[in-house]
Amino acid sequence: MIKKFTYLHWIILVALPVLVSCTQESKRLSQLIITLWRQDKNPYGTYYAFENLKYIFPAADITINRGSPAESRSFFPPDYSGEGVNRKQRMGYIIISPQVIPDQREINALMNFVGEGNQVFISSFHVGDSLLRALKITMGRKMVFLQAKDSLTLSIYHPVSSDSAAFMYPGFAADNFIDSLDSQYTTVLGRDGSGRPDFVKFGYKGGGAIYLHFAPLAFSNFFLLHRNNKGYYDQALSYLPSNLEEIKWDDYFRNPRMGPFSAFQYILSKRPFRWAFWLVLILFGLIYLFESKRRQRLIPATVPKQNTSLDFVKTIGRLYYQQRDHANLASKMVTHFLDHVRTKYNLPTTVLDEEFIRRLSYKSGYSRQALEEIVTDIKMFQDGFSPEDDVMIEFNKKLEAFYKYE
Repeated sequence: MIKKFTYLHWIILVALPVLVSCTQESKRLSQLIITLWRQDKNPYGTYYAFENLKYIFPAADITINRGSPAESRSFFPPDYSGEGVNRKQRMGYIIISPQVIPDQREINALMNFVGEGNQVFISSFHVGDSLLRALKITMGRKMVFLQAKDSLTLSIYHPVSSDSAAFMYPGFAADNFIDSLDSQYTTVLGRDGSGRPDFVKFGYKGGGAIYLHFAPLAFSNFFLLHRNNKGYYDQALSYLPSNLEEIKWDDYFRNPRMGPFSAFQYILSKRPFRWAFWLVLILFGLIYLFESKRRQRLIPATVPKQNTSLDFVKTIGRLYYQQRDHANLASKMVTHFLDHVRTKYNLPTTVLDEEFIRRLSYKSGYSRQALEEIVTDIKMFQDGFSPEDDVMIEFNKKLEAFYKYE
């Protein structure tokens, strides 16, 4: 008992510091996770940015959008219409997310939304290529990597005086910049620490606009609460009209898999993945083609089975024909024909009337008129008529034509 007690104490003494250190490490790591979530108060959540919207837009209703912009019922209010009578005249849609990758339907919906005089503000590390092509801009980086031991420096032009003011914080450095743009339609509103554009505006007729911002950490709690960095937040959102009646904060693009997710569609939506997918598919096809030719054994030809019963009947028929016993031969041919009809088409042959002819023609697909001629000959033979050579030859042709049609 004393030895067991001693071992237990040793285990506790060794495990307790490990558990404490793991708990502290998990707590420290949880504070460094970049969520950009409106309810997170950790350094890289957006709780502060979301809660201060009511001070930037005091007359606007702050709502949450959880549905795709392509679905009008979830994105637009029930009284929204394109005629500008029963809808809200000015709306703002704010998207702050690590990535924003709308599909073509959602891009069209956003464009229509802006065309009605509304505002769309997107802040993200990565924006979908389809939207970038629609706005005629290219990015400087395809991938954005976090740099923990660095600082982020940004500058923004004042909405009124156009003076440039710089802001920085000693946290994660992760942002993107614009490599090329169409200056005829694009206005630069802010730049990164190297002077490259990272905040631009696309204005539309009717007062609508799309704002693209590529340093979403500027809206994190850590950045905004560091010294006077709230000024960056105020100036960035001050480019949106102050008379907006509703501000929609996006939760949809933060969860791009809220709808049905297809790995195949995702692979085909990315050009490098798409090329790799088709190359691999072609490679496997070539391997299968050559390997199957080399290893596949010869498949012996299968000879179709012969209808020996029909050959037997023909042989017996020739025998009777040579003996000139036409009545007996006709009886045998009629018996074989009726047995064939009963076996293959499951039709009774007791009464050979119009109903029998109609049903046999329907099941076999053979001409009704030709079947009437066959039945007429059969009735004639059953009545004791002794046929001549030409009659037997003609009757045999009729039966052969019926058998071959099947």
